[in-house]
Order: sequence, then structure tokens, then C-alpha cells
Amino acid sequence: MKRRKFLRAAGTTAALTPFVYKGYPISPLSQNSVFSQIAAAATINDRVMVFIELAGGNDGLNTLIPLDQYSSLSNHRNNLLIPENKVLNLNDTFATGLHPSMTDFQQMYNDGLVSVVQNVGYPEQDYSHFRSMDIWMSGSSSSENLGTGWLGRTLEGEYPGFPDGFPSQDTPDPLAIQIGSITPLAFMGSSFPMGMSIASADEFYEFVNDLVEPAPATPYGDELEYIRLVMQQSQQYYEVIKAAAENSQNLSTKYPAEFTNNLADQLRIVARLIGGGMQTPVYMVSIGGFDTHSQQVDGSGPDSGNHAELMRQISEAVCAFQDDIKLMGVADKVCGMTFSEFGRTIGENGSLGTDHGAAAPLFVFGEGVNPGIIGDNANIPGVIEDSEDVPMQNDFRSVYASVLQDWFGIEDYQTILNQEFDILPIFKDPTPTEEVAGGGGAFEVSNYPNPVMSRTTITFNSPGADVAINLMDAQGRFVVQIAQGHYPTGFHKVVFDRSNLNSGTYFYQVKMNGVAVTKRMLVL
Repeated sequence: MKRRKFLRAAGTTAALTPFVYKGYPISPLSQNSVFSQIAAAATINDRVMVFIELAGGNDGLNTLIPLDQYSSLSNHRNNLLIPENKVLNLNDTFATGLHPSMTDFQQMYNDGLVSVVQNVGYPEQDYSHFRSMDIWMSGSSSSENLGTGWLGRTLEGEYPGFPDGFPSQDTPDPLAIQIGSITPLAFMGSSFPMGMSIASADEFYEFVNDLVEPAPATPYGDELEYIRLVMQQSQQYYEVIKAAAENSQNLSTKYPAEFTNNLADQLRIVARLIGGGMQTPVYMVSIGGFDTHSQQVDGSGPDSGNHAELMRQISEAVCAFQDDIKLMGVADKVCGMTFSEFGRTIGENGSLGTDHGAAAPLFVFGEGVNPGIIGDNANIPGVIEDSEDVPMQNDFRSVYASVLQDWFGIEDYQTILNQEFDILPIFKDPTPTEEVAGGGGAFEVSNYPNPVMSRTTITFNSPGADVAINLMDAQGRFVVQIAQGHYPTGFHKVVFDRSNLNSGTYFYQVKMNGVAVTKRMLVL
């Protein structure tokens, strides 16, 4: 690792530790962080997404029970399967029900606040906790190793040059906040770790002004100056988070007592920050304990034990959070999503548990979702191998694509996920992509891939007009004309070769009928 890259990593990870609020470390993630990447577009549509990690690999078959497969499933889960008469019924379906500990979540579903995506996973499942979570966090396939997160790749294009100039008057708040001290791969940018932690209140440096203290004139001066800048940003982000927490209060009476439900305590903080006026659009919380190789249930029966307690905590926490943001008057702009690195095997393992599996259901909740179940229950064979999996039905990147496009209105999600994926009908009233109307009518513009390695394809729809496509540098100076001519009515593609361009941030402008659309292009 190069000296500058190493020192920048140290400046963002080792030099700064999370500050603690009500016993929980809070990490305000930088403008380029992974889950915060989504935030660039979110500042346009004022929407919030809360990601809930179920760490360890959740047993989907005992979370969302396939009642139409109950007879076959009972052959493979003598000690684990929830008794059929205890499964919680869901509106408009007799084929599927919930774990009996999830009564609050059942009510949310029946009230039209939950969208379930069936059997989410990825091809060629990796059964390692660490590798599989890396795949989920980076948005990669199982055969590629990406060092960046799926949202980190977005913000690097939206906020080039970080950390210089941040926070600013226009973007005073972190674009993503993690409740907890471990920064995942999802918060990694292409050049250095983008997650920025805030130290505990008693250990903050006192900054007199917004200027970074001059570094000594040594070969290491620029690295030292960089570290000081990141530390100063931590202080500034801490102040806005602390102010939001102190200027708001939780309104819901559904929260359990503090320190009795870890997830509820985290979501309580998230709700309070949202209610305090934070413009942060992405939050991430986590609950562990899902690696249930043994003692998934206890001697009292399959509806009690460790997994039942986890289901109760999720149900209770999410319901209280949803009630809180509704009472705060912001429920229309906040959604949440659960995810886990994998599911569990179809059959139990002889230790009152299940082993690492493949696909599992995923829940998206909030007033903005289309309620119901997307996909079908998995077909459970009568005879299985000991380690047989629930087959994947929906790629997790289809869920990401749906969040990016339909919730946050981010154009060209393909540039983030590196390929096309099906958009799932998770959300109501998808946010339209950017359009500019005038003269011959509205037109849409995008390019893929972006960032650009060698060439990129610019796409646009023409109403039948003379079109000019020009490239400009980061200061708005003309660089080169990419295309010019008359384009008939329809959808068009123009391939642009960047071979003569230096790496950096550029802007391309598509102009027709007196109207121009300008987009950012990152050249690597």
C-alpha cells in the first residue's frame, strides 16, 4: 500500500473512534461512503432508508413459514418446525404465515406496511459469513471480489474531491449514519476507507474555526493535514448529530424498556435523529445471533428459544420505530429493509439447529411500499440431502436496483451494480428519472458504465431534433464535442472513447431544441 493511501486509511479509521450516544457508538459516514452513496440522490427527493442487518444468516423457513409446503417441510424439521396452528395468518394469503413471535409485524403486514420479497440470494452461494456478507455489501457476484461498496461507488461521482470542502452549508449532515463501531465493506470507496467515525464526547478535539491547522513543511505534511481535516469534520458532524438528538424526542409508547431490546434501542436513536431534523437519508443498524447451528429452539417447543426471541425483538423494534416516525409526521418519507448474508438449510442438523444455506425472505416496510408478497414459496422436496438449500428466486441486486431506482430515484443504477437487474414492484409511485422539458418535449439522458475505464455509451431519447453532445471539465470548460447532428424520434446510443482524456471528473451535456441536460462523468 502506498504511503499516502495508508495514512489516509489511518486518518479515517484508526485516528477516530465512534462517539457514544445512550451506550451506542454512532459512525457518521462520509460523503463517499457505501451506504451513504445512495444519499446523493436522496437529497433531491427527501427520502430515508434504514437498513437492518440480521447478522449470522437468518432461518427464513421459520420466519416466513410456507404453509402450502408444510407437510413436506415437516419431514425435515421434526424438532424445529413451528406448529401449524401457531403460525400467524397474513391477509390475502393462506399459503404463507409468520413466526408466532412476530405479532407486531403481523399487524404491520395486515395494515399494508410490509412488502415481502421471497427467496432472496445470489447465484453460486458462498457459505462463509465473511465472504457472503462482502458480496451483499459490495453488490458483486460470487465470482468477483470488489473492494468498493455498492453505494460507495455512487457518491464518488456525486461528491468528487472529498474531504475538501465538507461538511458545507448545503450538505451539513453526514450522508449516512451507522449505529455501531464496525465499518463494513459497504462503506468503502475506491481510494481509501470512506467511513468516518466520531469520537466519544470526552475525547473531542476543540476546533477554533473551520481551517485545518497548517502542517509542517515535511514530506509527510500533506498526509498530516489530511488527517487533521478528517478529525475536524468528525467534530462538525458530531455537533449536528448531538443537536438533532437533543432537540427531538421519541413519541411512540411502543418501545420496550431501554437495554432490553438491542435493535429497538438502535432504531429509537435513528427515529430521534430523523425527528431532530437530520437530512441524513441512509441509516444502518444491526442485530446478531442468527448463526443458529445449535439451540435454535429450546425444550419448551419449536416456537420458543433463541430464534423465537430474535423474531420477537425484530417485530417489536420495527413496529415501535414505524409508530414513532408516524407520530413525528415523517412516515411517508421513511422506509426500512432487513437483510442477512444467507438463509439456512431446509433440514435441521441434529443439534436443534440449522446450517448455512442460501436464499431467504427479505422484508421492506413503510408507508411507501406496495404491501404483499413478491414471489412464491419455495418448493420443498419430499427427500433432500442433509445440506440442501432453499433455491434463489430473486437476486439481492434486484432489490438494490429497486431501492436505487424506485425509492431514491437514482438514474442508471447499472453504473452502480455493473449490470441490469429486474426491478421488483416493492415501492408505490416510483420516483421518476430526471427529465427536462422544452421545445420538442422531454428527454432523458444517461451513460453506462460510469465511472468510465475505456469507453462509455451515452443514451438519450430524441423527439426528432438537432442534437449536440459536448464534454466539459470539472470547471465547466469545453473539452471536446462528442456528437452533433439530427436524430430522428426515438431512443439513441452514442459510444464515447475516453482514450485521450486524463483521469478525473467531467460533465457531458446533451442539448436539443434549446434545452440542455448535463450529467457528471467520472473517468478512471
